[in-house]
Amino acid sequence: MKSGESVIDYFSRTMAIINKMRIHGDKIEDVTIVEKIFRSMTPKFNFGVCSIEEANDVVELSIDESQSSLLVHEQKINQQEKEEQALNALLENHFTPSGADRGRGKGRGRGHSRGGRVNNDCGNQEHHHQHQESQFQGR
Repeated sequence: MKSGESVIDYFSRTMAIINKMRIHGDKIEDVTIVEKIFRSMTPKFNFGVCSIEEANDVVELSIDESQSSLLVHEQKINQQEKEEQALNALLENHFTPSGADRGRGKGRGRGHSRGGRVNNDCGNQEHHHQHQESQFQGR
C-alpha cells in the first residue's frame, strides 16, 4: 500500500492484479490474498490489522470482509486525525498572545477618533499656547 492511498484504491489495484494472475492460470486462494494485503498495509494500519486477525480466523476471512474491516479502521483513523487537527488549531488560537494582532495595519491608532478623523488635540493645544503668548507679549 502506498502512503496516503485509501483502502478502496489499494484493494481495487490489488484485485486488478489478482484477476490478471487468475486469468493467466494462477490459482491463488483468498486466504493468501488476505494475508498478503494485511502484510502490505502501511504502519498506521498495524493496530487494525492485529485487531482483525485477533477477532477473526484469517483462513475463513473473505476478501470483502477484510476490506470492510479495514475501511472501518480507516474511517476511525481519519476521524481521529480531523479531531487532532481541530484541537491543534484551537490550541494555537488559545495560546496566541492577545497583543500579537496589534501593531501596524488595521484598527484605530494614535490620533484617530471614532469617526476616523484625525484628532488634533495636540495641534489645538499648541495653537492655544501661541495665542496666549501673543496676548502676553502685547501687554
